Amino acid sequence: MDTQHNNHGTELDNPHDIELNKPSKSRFLFLLSFFGFFIFAWSGCYNLYEHKTQKPDSTPVPSNTLYEPTYK
Repeated sequence: MDTQHNNHGTELDNPHDIELNKPSKSRFLFLLSFFGFFIFAWSGCYNLYEHKTQKPDSTPVPSNTLYEPTYK
């Protein structure tokens, strides 16, 4: 039994389809890449800020390496 369906309906162009409108497609891709890069850079800066090195309270400094060194 051969059942072929010949649906030759007319396809309507969707005005909101991004593939049919080249300026809309390029604008969408530009904004997508811009905000993607912006969020990537912002999250990298935030990550660096959150994991910055903490200054220790007191670091032992040898007396012979001071601005005015004292020798034994």
